[in-house]
Amino acid sequence: MILHHVNIPVGSTMIDVGTGAGFPSVPIKIMRPDIKITLLDSLNKRIVFLDSLCNLLEVDAELVHGRAEDISKKDEYREKFDFACARAVANMSLLSELCIPFVKVGGEFISMKGPSEDISIGFNAIELLGGIVSRETNYSLESEERRIIEIKKISQTPTKYPRNSSQIKKKLL
Repeated sequence: MILHHVNIPVGSTMIDVGTGAGFPSVPIKIMRPDIKITLLDSLNKRIVFLDSLCNLLEVDAELVHGRAEDISKKDEYREKFDFACARAVANMSLLSELCIPFVKVGGEFISMKGPSEDISIGFNAIELLGGIVSRETNYSLESEERRIIEIKKISQTPTKYPRNSSQIKKKLL
């Protein structure tokens, strides 16, 4: 659905944060081989599965095992991607803190959400992290309502973000 609703230029880079079984990035890569994808997950068994899946499907992807709040502080990943995407892994405030630091200025964080979540709880975090909600798109998938939230990165993320996991759990931005 991302490819139907979001303009992703040829040759873009994308990181899928908390990729799980590789959705949505593996299908995106199959449909658009020109997009360079990075699959990030905190559980190594998922990374092992994704390595097998990508080999079987002949999908070229970088696989990264680690927590988003740690990996996004590394120079080779911080503000290096045209797009970051995530699907239903956390509320908008937490998700923004984990994903926006990966996106370069001018890029986008794409969040796939259900219809009932109040994304306004993430507005403060989005602003602090250098983003702005640029578009919300509602769609149906097999009669289930869903949303794509596009957050444009308009300024650099302060280096103190993301905070460590214990700070994030204590208080949302």
